[in-house]
Amino acid sequence: MSSASYYLLPFYFRRLNHKEILVNEVGDYIVAPQGTVERIVYRKIEEKEDLFHDLLANYIISLTPIPDLIDIYAVRLRTKKSFLDGFTALHIFVLTLRCNQNCVYCQASSQKENACYKDMQVEDLRKSVELMFKSPSQHLTMEFQGGEPTLTPHLIRIAAEYASQINLTQKRELTFVLCTNCVNLTDEVLEICKQYNILISTSLDGPATLHNRNRGKNDSYEKVIAGIEKARTLLGMDKVSALMTTSIEALQYSKEIVDSYIENNFHSIFIRALNPYGLAVENTNWEDYNSRFIDFYKTTLEYILEINKKGVFFVEEFACLVLRKILTPFPIGFVDLQSPAGVINSVIVYNYDGYVYASDESRMLAEKQDFTFRLGKISDTYENIFYGEKSQKISQTWSNECLAGCSNCSYQSYCGADPVRNYSTQGDMYGHRPTSLLCKKYKSIIDYIFLLLMERENEVLPIFKSWINKTDA
Repeated sequence: MSSASYYLLPFYFRRLNHKEILVNEVGDYIVAPQGTVERIVYRKIEEKEDLFHDLLANYIISLTPIPDLIDIYAVRLRTKKSFLDGFTALHIFVLTLRCNQNCVYCQASSQKENACYKDMQVEDLRKSVELMFKSPSQHLTMEFQGGEPTLTPHLIRIAAEYASQINLTQKRELTFVLCTNCVNLTDEVLEICKQYNILISTSLDGPATLHNRNRGKNDSYEKVIAGIEKARTLLGMDKVSALMTTSIEALQYSKEIVDSYIENNFHSIFIRALNPYGLAVENTNWEDYNSRFIDFYKTTLEYILEINKKGVFFVEEFACLVLRKILTPFPIGFVDLQSPAGVINSVIVYNYDGYVYASDESRMLAEKQDFTFRLGKISDTYENIFYGEKSQKISQTWSNECLAGCSNCSYQSYCGADPVRNYSTQGDMYGHRPTSLLCKKYKSIIDYIFLLLMERENEVLPIFKSWINKTDA
């Protein structure tokens, strides 16, 4: 029998590759031999063992019913959840559904370029800006989306000008982001971007053949690269970032996609999967795609690590977000990995149709006549939109600490809740983790990142730390 006397604190564990990962409530982890959890529970850990002191330091066991340093532990938990302090910081303005491309996986149900009835009304746009400033957040990001928002330069100018005018007295930290395919970056659009210091977030799916196939246009890649270079010349290299979407076709081209980003002078890539909205819903076998995407992600991440080992600094952004949650005490701004969920708490959408939606995906559902996540009209009061009956209903399922299958998951503190995805794929906001493809995807990727940390620490940890430090800087 052990002479050790200690108390158990809440922790989670996962068996992985004949070892056990023990995780406390703020995300600190220990990798221990298989059987450690059983030894802990049956009080078989001896005080003379190094493991005993590691468990104490990581708040997995305690010498007293309430640990002496519980206040410090509470501060760390509060830091992890500090993204809630300012409430909604990201405000998406869907200026139009019109678009000049024909993406095979379009999630936004974009319309023809001449469908002007799909533009936001100026009155609604001004009211949306006023609603944004009702948010208590000191940091406000206005993100202009579509369709293709560069088709409505007058609306971009009105929004940026009106927000800047209000901010003369509000004194917020105001950031503008234009999400564009870069095909229509006219001098007028770039002049507006320069005047209001608007950042550009574009879409680049890889090499020319793949990008053009995804866009349904033979000259899309050429125009996008020209637009990126034009924007960099006028605005600066650091003012343009890019995202890729992993179409079914893209699953064959992991190295080529990364190479195309490096060739075009990008220093990072976000390996982003398709989402089950818009055209992607109809054209995809999701079970098969999800499994193939997980393999694609691992292959691509390995290639990126090899590039870094050769001295080329290049970040995979999703892994960096997960690593920040695993290796640091700080929160991240990525709404998909937040609990309480990012919907409403971190992001809100003012749509072209005159309504406010809980998230970007919510307004995509609305295009299929599903208004489950419509919070109210833009003309409604801030209180009715953000604290009304619909928001309260969504809030019942937005914390993974309270969801079956999440509440006892070892990766709970690294993951998030997503009532919108649950609803769209499984029919209700609560969701069912054992059959959730999103859960399978995230768990598989986090497993892989932990395997890298466990089995190849000396090789990968310096690279991972450089990614995190660059992000923090």
